[in-house]
Amino acid sequence: MAAGQQVDLLVGGMTCTSCAARIEKKLNRMPGVAATVNYATEKASVFVPAGTSVDDAIKTIEATGYTAALPAVVIEKDAASLEVASLRQRLLISAALTLPVIILSMIPALQFTNWQWLALTLAAPVATWGAWPFHRAAWVNARHGAATMDTLVSVGVLAALGWSLYALFFGMAGMAGMTMSFTFSATPGSGADEIYLEVASAVTVFILAGRYAEARAKRNSGAALRALLELGAKETTLLRDGVESRISTALLVVGDQFVVRPGEKIATDGVIVDGSSAIDASLLTGESVPLEVGPGDSVVGATLNSGGRLVVRATQVGANTELAQIGRLVEQAQTGKAEVQRLADRVSGIFVPIVIGLALATLAGWLLVGAGPAMAFTAAVATLIIACPCALGLATPTALLVGTGRGAQLGILIKGPQVLESTRRVDTIVLDKTGTITTGRMTLATVNAYECGSEDELLRLAGAAESGSEHPIARAITAGALSRLGSLPASSAFASEQGLGVQATVDGRQILVGRPVWLLNRWGLNVPIEMQAVMGTAEGDGKTAVLVAWEGRVRGVLTVSDTVKPTSVAAVARFRTLGLTPLLVTGDNLAVAQSVAAEVGIIDVTAGVLPADKARVIRELQAKGHVVAMVGDGVNDAVALATADLGIAMGSGTDVAIEASDLTLMRSDLLAAADAIRLSRRTLATIKANLFWAFAYNVAAIPLAMAGLLNPLIAGAAMALSSVFVVTNSLRLRGFRALPTA
Repeated sequence: MAAGQQVDLLVGGMTCTSCAARIEKKLNRMPGVAATVNYATEKASVFVPAGTSVDDAIKTIEATGYTAALPAVVIEKDAASLEVASLRQRLLISAALTLPVIILSMIPALQFTNWQWLALTLAAPVATWGAWPFHRAAWVNARHGAATMDTLVSVGVLAALGWSLYALFFGMAGMAGMTMSFTFSATPGSGADEIYLEVASAVTVFILAGRYAEARAKRNSGAALRALLELGAKETTLLRDGVESRISTALLVVGDQFVVRPGEKIATDGVIVDGSSAIDASLLTGESVPLEVGPGDSVVGATLNSGGRLVVRATQVGANTELAQIGRLVEQAQTGKAEVQRLADRVSGIFVPIVIGLALATLAGWLLVGAGPAMAFTAAVATLIIACPCALGLATPTALLVGTGRGAQLGILIKGPQVLESTRRVDTIVLDKTGTITTGRMTLATVNAYECGSEDELLRLAGAAESGSEHPIARAITAGALSRLGSLPASSAFASEQGLGVQATVDGRQILVGRPVWLLNRWGLNVPIEMQAVMGTAEGDGKTAVLVAWEGRVRGVLTVSDTVKPTSVAAVARFRTLGLTPLLVTGDNLAVAQSVAAEVGIIDVTAGVLPADKARVIRELQAKGHVVAMVGDGVNDAVALATADLGIAMGSGTDVAIEASDLTLMRSDLLAAADAIRLSRRTLATIKANLFWAFAYNVAAIPLAMAGLLNPLIAGAAMALSSVFVVTNSLRLRGFRALPTA
């Protein structure tokens, strides 16, 4: 690879954000190298300067204790899926082995002769094989002088297992007839007849459950890019020397001509050579009204041909297409958006060394005062076990699981704990128009009749004439006519001119429905002044107007529009009550945007923007100190969703928009966005309360353990109590309710 080029590396072995920070720090120490490491996407974006190879960067990452490789062109099996499957297997087996250990340890009546040896047989694989990911990560971190959550887990599990082995083989716990007994304080010689296998195994299972939930969320981190690739046409019809042949889109080269039939996706960016049609570009642009195109017009790959047959000359292929460029923007935005540093990981770097130091100090102190090795070791182990991060590890996943479960019932999907911090700080919310504030579907808006008897008569004839067309505007007129009148007469002699209008015979009259220029140039019909005024007003309000004529005269004007969702007005008002300033940013023209904004109560409007411009608008707001949420539903919104501090996708939107977002609204209702922010803030508050109390239990009990006032079993019970509190506090989220509309 050439020097001075940006390269992405896949990084393996990271278990928390501190791992990513450590790798980033090591890479940036290399001369001329500039790197960012993203834990969520497991990628390192590295600038390689002259004189430095990519292999040097890979070796630096490997020397830090992790793996690194260039992304493969073809990945035969998803590595993230393998990780999830491995964790699931480890969790299920560990849980099955742990359950009888807990039952035997906690219910004296079930403690048969030599039950402790069965408990050891069941718990030992859990504390070693089950907890192996934590032991390995703790060892890697220790080699580099660091400590994380994995260190806490590993030390707690090994301390409980180690003391149990000591008590079984060198103390009285291995004797036949041994039963578990509870004493609140450690006395000289006490603790040697107690085992803590349930502590070692239960901690492992709890933390594995949290890690499994996290791995499942991370598995989908690259789904946005895969969804983008799925949008493109897989095959196309190549036209060469007048002969048509089906080929893979990947084989197209610049200059090739290909045929696009009605209903097919355009294979790649190009220019129309022959034919005219209406192009549905809503997936890429968010526009609800199809774009009329003809010879000489440019078209974009992955857009849908709604009308006639087109012959297109390819101008961009592969990585140079607009679709591929949007994909790169999404990837860059995701890579550049650092995950919120978890509170538990921030404090663990200080907490763990202190706890280990206190345990060693406890051991030495009791030995110095002559209490004996058993007393000293009992107090030291109690100190380690009371600091075991069971509740700390449960604080985030339990609240997240309960919060996301309740959210799913309300049509809200929270992608992970890294999302929640942003919801607390958000002060500005950027809204897309089409499919977000509006329905995204064309509907009949108004009927204006002149010299034709009645509006119903005008609509009856126009609806019948348009019934032969598949154009979205024609479908809106026909659907509106059927809804209003119930039935329509038959039509015959149907003909259409793409992008201009249709003609058909209805009740023996030739009916024309189309644009003013078509009626004038093709049929010699002038539009009366009063109808021109109606059309101007409609277009100023963001509607699309068409004319209806027969027997040599223009008889009326029909308008169609994309309608505002019934709940959008209430949703905008609710955003303001949450302390958010709403802005409308859309690819539609200014008149349409201002009309919709005025209807729902939005003041700030930015219209006519391209996909990259939406992300630019968000970056400008962020540069001014705003924390920005973005709500959208189209591929054109994907870059902005990934760039925003909080991306919210409508569930009715495209897969790429949903996967690029942080929150997904499974209901196509903007009110759900307000509920999503409320639920996220409530979940975040619960997590912080959990973390506080988890630390409070440990910090308050550590001095008691050091003073010999807790034996390890009581320390384990206190740890379990903190876990019960955390789970109970998290379950309160099940009572979250969506606010009523009115």
